[in-house]
Amino acid sequence: MVDEIPLSRPDVGKDEERLVLEVLRSGRLSQGPYLEEFESLVAERAGCRHGVGVSSGTDGLHLVLRALGIGPGDEVITTPFSFVASSNVILMVGATPKFVDICPSSLNMDPERVEAAIGPRTKAILAVEALGNPTYMDAYAAIAGRHEIPLVEDCCEALGTTHQRRRCGSFGRAGVFGFYPNKQITTGEGGMIVTDDEHLAATCRSLRNQGRPIPKPGESTLGTWLAHERLGYNARLDEMRAAVGVAQMRRLDSLIEGRQRVARAYLTRLMHRSELTLPTVDEATDMSWFVFVVRLAAGWGREERDRIIASLRRHDVGASDYFPCIHLQPLYRELFGYKEGSFPIAESVSQRTIALPFYTQMTDREIGFVVQTLELMLVREGMSR
Repeated sequence: MVDEIPLSRPDVGKDEERLVLEVLRSGRLSQGPYLEEFESLVAERAGCRHGVGVSSGTDGLHLVLRALGIGPGDEVITTPFSFVASSNVILMVGATPKFVDICPSSLNMDPERVEAAIGPRTKAILAVEALGNPTYMDAYAAIAGRHEIPLVEDCCEALGTTHQRRRCGSFGRAGVFGFYPNKQITTGEGGMIVTDDEHLAATCRSLRNQGRPIPKPGESTLGTWLAHERLGYNARLDEMRAAVGVAQMRRLDSLIEGRQRVARAYLTRLMHRSELTLPTVDEATDMSWFVFVVRLAAGWGREERDRIIASLRRHDVGASDYFPCIHLQPLYRELFGYKEGSFPIAESVSQRTIALPFYTQMTDREIGFVVQTLELMLVREGMSR
């Protein structure tokens, strides 16, 4: 028997502690050198010129849409199969999310449906790398280019992943990473906008900082603290979290290697289970693995899935459903009148997903226990069908 196995666990150590203590002792707790270093490290890893640290991935997406001038009357094409923040930010700027259904293998938007959905009010495509999978990002970029609208890449779950030899974060006009504790790296809370667009980066820096002007290199900052040239927000990333991010980025390759090890172990041990569909990874993709989500095969449903998750939890194995469809969340039903059947592929997938425990430090014994417990639940559920 093993101890309780959580769904996720952050990997932080002595270097993170040391850098945070260094910040605390310095007396400079905001807008300091660690934020600048963290921004540079993430931007470089994404293959972009600029990084803008923010207080969350959600804030990053919100600021990018604001900086692009998207607002009331506009539509933004996006996916119904994602964490709700990717659509909420569209509502935050007063625009309307226009959902399109997904591809059942990649779990990302079907590119043909994306192009077909573009209309006169479409002002952007907000494409999510669902569960960290970047498949079709190059296709979305091509579609956005043909229609001369920006692609915003929600790469919150894909730091360190590449597709077609391109780094996640570099496909769109801007990309946004998130650093919640279950991500490839964590700062507790936090996010990062990456872009090659200097003007967009400067606008986002102003928006995150109460709309203050951003002095050009060599210009004095005297008198700028109480000057506000646009409506802004307090979406800054403080020095303590930036210091944790620096320590995490310095060992990103090691963290990714640990996640790849766990993913390979799951794939090997579960590949023979006919009751499951395992994550599909394109040959042109090098995954950094945000989570490990399996789904029950066609013919199984939500009730069976929910019973399996409940049984896993009773056996001290963390498990969850990833993701409930956004359009069926109460707010979206109320605002737009969505009903079941609106996006049948996303709904079918959503009803059968099971997120298994997944984190860098998982031992072979823990992985084995999760697999054995899941297999037992599958057998039991199968016998009762």
